[in-house]
Amino acid sequence: MQTFFAIPSRFSALRLLFAAALLAGAPLPATAQATDWKEVRIASEGARPPYNYLNADNQLDGFEIELGRELCARMKVTCTFVQQDWEGMIPNLRAKQYDAIMAAMEITDARLQKIAFTKAYLRMPSALVSARRRQIRDASPEALKGRTIGVASGTPQESYLEERYPESTVKTYESNEDAILDLAEGRIDAVLGEKDALTDFLKARYEAKCCKFLADVPRDPAYFGEGIGIGLRQEDSDLKAMFNKALDDMTADGTYAKIASKYFEFDVR
Repeated sequence: MQTFFAIPSRFSALRLLFAAALLAGAPLPATAQATDWKEVRIASEGARPPYNYLNADNQLDGFEIELGRELCARMKVTCTFVQQDWEGMIPNLRAKQYDAIMAAMEITDARLQKIAFTKAYLRMPSALVSARRRQIRDASPEALKGRTIGVASGTPQESYLEERYPESTVKTYESNEDAILDLAEGRIDAVLGEKDALTDFLKARYEAKCCKFLADVPRDPAYFGEGIGIGLRQEDSDLKAMFNKALDDMTADGTYAKIASKYFEFDVR
């Protein structure tokens, strides 16, 4: 009588291999291996001060560059900064020409389809500006009932006003600057915009001396997004965890606030 031996399938053979390894006390084969990060290449644009810009030596500088250096020091890796134009920022990250993006890049659903992000390292507040002569108590919808509020057209701030200030008149402009000029002339009662842009205008333009900050509006992600984060390849989850921990540590010990205060006159965290 002839005996036939069944040839194990690939799956069965794999199970036998694991069982034999366990019996022999041998280590199991690794299914994936994390990158041993020694150097992290960070791309930035160098065209959006104070986030990033080129200094007198034509080197990348600014808030994000200083923040990136501190993060890398805490992660015990060497930082290399790469200047990259905006259009190629995400494609070249995915092509592994660098490992991270710090370029005032907002976290959006569309970008999350292509890359990953760390937790936000900056959330720019939106603020209301009013004329000094206006007797407006605060920035609440009740205080601005019946008032006219200017806003740049097509911005998240416009959507916010339309929904949260239903008893105010919302007037749209091509820019924050145009809205504030109308505010200075007394044609409207307040202006809503991103606080960094409003701050720059109030400090630089003579016409803006008429006006003052009324208050920040609540940071609602449904309108204003999650903030600005470090862009990463989706597969680099270990690098994401390293950045997040370093950012948490910096925030907890006050280092983040110390660096941010050099570039912003208000809280951006």
